Amino acid sequence: MKKYISKLIVLGVLVFLGTSCDDGAEVTTLQEVKFASDVIASPSNIVLSPDNNYDAVTTISWPEANYPVDAPVTYALQFDIASDTIGDTAWSHAKRFEAGEDVLSKSFLGAELNEIAKDLGLPIDVPGEIVVRIESNLDRKAYSSAIVLTVTPFTQVITLTQIYMPGSYQGWNPATAATLTAIDNGVFQGYVTFPVGQGLGFKFTTDTNWEEFYGLNTSGNFAEHGDTDLTVPAYGSYQITVNLNTLSFTAVPYSWGIIGTSTAGGWNSDTDMTYDYVNKVWKFVGPLVPGALKYRLNDSWTVNYGQNSNNDPVVYFDNQGAYSISVAGNYTVTFALDPDPATAHYTVVMN
Repeated sequence: MKKYISKLIVLGVLVFLGTSCDDGAEVTTLQEVKFASDVIASPSNIVLSPDNNYDAVTTISWPEANYPVDAPVTYALQFDIASDTIGDTAWSHAKRFEAGEDVLSKSFLGAELNEIAKDLGLPIDVPGEIVVRIESNLDRKAYSSAIVLTVTPFTQVITLTQIYMPGSYQGWNPATAATLTAIDNGVFQGYVTFPVGQGLGFKFTTDTNWEEFYGLNTSGNFAEHGDTDLTVPAYGSYQITVNLNTLSFTAVPYSWGIIGTSTAGGWNSDTDMTYDYVNKVWKFVGPLVPGALKYRLNDSWTVNYGQNSNNDPVVYFDNQGAYSISVAGNYTVTFALDPDPATAHYTVVMN
């Protein structure tokens, strides 16, 4: 009986569907979305150089996309090379940049376009072609026809051997600021401690004055002559790396500490040292009690140093020995890695 009723229900559904089709109802399809006219780049042939790094070197404009719904449309730009815009993976490697809701143009600085060109593999100092199209999005995505930019990228040669990092930690004076040393062309690295309560802001300068400096611009991007301060997320010590080729920097927590039975944390936790950027040593000033003393990086035993006796002025990587504090008192302890990181030098002096 149940099987019979089920068959009747299925038959009824089929009859209903058949009747609907016989009534000549139209199948609904999505209306095609089109851009009213072509995308325009002004100019479309751009030769990049250090002189136009911070200038708007091209402005790309486009018409509205005609959606059947009256609502804000979000636009973005896609950049790629011609060979990557065909086939099953077309545009999958494109560089994409948001423009915003109902925004119909976007300008690019020389440094931005230079980075796009190099990321896409264009040869340096030779004109190359980049394909650009506009992506629109409302209830679905639609794309404009592509246009071609001719771009000549360059590699900036930076001959500086060091830069300076004035900030709240030292009174904003470039002449007395921490220095970052060149580790590659245009790439600099160093260490800075931000003491609690002295502020988290800083900038970079190329000399001991404010003639050429780097901060955040009005768009929140790292830029030359950016007036807004750069910041670290919290007080403490950091390894700072700056790349002036790509206009970027990183601040990675990085701190040497002392540990052992002579310290407040015993063998359970480090007592952090601060970085003395003038003398380029890590330093602790404070009380110690009789017991053992070792050095380790970032609160971990992965990188640690010890020695065999107090008479040895050198400590060794992953050595099980420790310095022995024999008298309680207030001490100054310093630590500095040697050029060969298998060893480091230290001092322990009672104040």
